Amino acid sequence: MIYYVEDDKGIRELVLYTLKNTGFDARGFENGGQLFEALGRDNPPQLILLDIMLPGEDGMEILRRLKKGSFADVPVIMVTAKGTEYDKVTGLDCGADDYISKPFGMMELVARIKAVLRRTCGSSRDDVYTCGRITMDVKGHTVLSCGEPVELTLKEFELLRLLMKNCGTVMTRDMLLESVWGYDFDGETRTVDVHVRTLRQKLGGGADIIETVRGVGYKISASQKM
Repeated sequence: MIYYVEDDKGIRELVLYTLKNTGFDARGFENGGQLFEALGRDNPPQLILLDIMLPGEDGMEILRRLKKGSFADVPVIMVTAKGTEYDKVTGLDCGADDYISKPFGMMELVARIKAVLRRTCGSSRDDVYTCGRITMDVKGHTVLSCGEPVELTLKEFELLRLLMKNCGTVMTRDMLLESVWGYDFDGETRTVDVHVRTLRQKLGGGADIIETVRGVGYKISASQKM
């Protein structure tokens, strides 16, 4: 089941029609109130499509509520006319799994939904990784550096998880963009560099596990794995 929050009835009905004709069950909602009412009553959906410019509570506030509550694991794709890089980075940093700007093609939307479902449904959340002085509990969504808890944004957490999971393998900036920010995210690779820099600052004494591979990307050496 896919939930779509969009106040424009014409767009909402077109998207729902497309989803239903491509094999998905789908329901539409005009605002966040209707969405949370359904979430509190029914089983969680596989994915939520969320517009930003909504009456009352906007899409960003709805996204923050989702990611702080019991629906944090439900993937969210932002579908909106606000298409600047700043808006995209803000949405993705708040926990969105992908971002598609209006106007968009229906088949592109379906492809993006399938890509997000492949990434999220196939991932394990039961792993505990330890590299150097960093320990990550994926299921508990916690990180310890030198034994002290570290507060990370969702994207910083996913970036670190990907590097720790692939310990010993060089991850290119494009690979990190594709895996953490979405396969068609059109931000520049400096987005990765900025997040690695802030991640290192937050990790403090444990930050030395993240190595820069000049001209390529980043890695955690296999010798750091414990």
